[in-house]
Amino acid sequence: MGLSGTLRTAVIGASGFTGAELLRLLDAHPVLDVVYATGDSQAGTLASSLYPSLAKAYPSLVFAEYDLAEALKCDVVFLGLPHEASMALVPELVDKVRLVVDLSAAYRLKDAAQYPTWYGFAHDQPKMLARAKYGLPELFRNELINAQLIATPGCYVTAASLALTPLVRGGLIETSGVIVDAASGVSGAGRTAKPNTHFNTVNEDFTAYGLLDHRHTPEIEQVTGATVLFTPHLAPMNRGILATCYAKPAAGKAPTTQSLLAALAKAYAKEPFVVVRPTSPSTKATLGSNAAHITARFDERTNTVMAICAIDNLTKGASGGAIQAANVALGIAETTGLSAVGMYP
Repeated sequence: MGLSGTLRTAVIGASGFTGAELLRLLDAHPVLDVVYATGDSQAGTLASSLYPSLAKAYPSLVFAEYDLAEALKCDVVFLGLPHEASMALVPELVDKVRLVVDLSAAYRLKDAAQYPTWYGFAHDQPKMLARAKYGLPELFRNELINAQLIATPGCYVTAASLALTPLVRGGLIETSGVIVDAASGVSGAGRTAKPNTHFNTVNEDFTAYGLLDHRHTPEIEQVTGATVLFTPHLAPMNRGILATCYAKPAAGKAPTTQSLLAALAKAYAKEPFVVVRPTSPSTKATLGSNAAHITARFDERTNTVMAICAIDNLTKGASGGAIQAANVALGIAETTGLSAVGMYP
């Protein structure tokens, strides 16, 4: 059932890259109307001063300090905050506003015991964790209907899960020994400058990081149902993720490249934002869009299945995916405010 009119919308933590991307996308949304945007580190700053790209859409928007009373005046609240900050705010908002969409990892993992190991803090909101719905509509759409709290997936997780999950669910690949080798643009590290994301560090460089212990590992395993060795890389580009995933065929299965492509195409046949093609995906093809481009191969020589997915880490991998999931939860047409067409060249 659709909605008429608009919903008062807040973006808490709007001064970061995902917050700015939310503002960009929400400007084109006919139902979600941004009336409150916070950025404590940038409080008092005109949004268009920090992000000139927002000047026309938000000429007078000033980042405010967070005020719970102001947030509670809204219908929909997006949280673009650090994990522990989101964990603390969510209980103050759920059931008092219509929908909370959290872009942090605070409510992604279903097992609270995993947080100290992977995120370095103890999760003290088990009831809210149990209520959170995972915001990847292509795989969990029915669970999102009428949700009150959405946990937006990690960017790497979105790409890897879309590539692998139909193959796992279809019994086509083994669920152990899966390898995910993925590269991300530097915007994935956030707006705050760090020595390892300085221009002089990342330009003309390509490096792996988070070896054996990247925090998206348990999330990929939770979504796909596979045991994964995940290695992320930092690529010298602003935006985009390319995830190349390797697995062995399930016992008794004899896949071909054509059968793998057919399985993926069938799984995503009705999905408005997933493209399955024989062509190797390109991050540039997804730039600024909510699209995921996927392909697959079977290598007879090594008896290996390969699945590849490209997304824009800030759009489908964060803010666009959050809006897509919110649309489902609110009964709005899922594609509202979002485009499947990337900016090219």
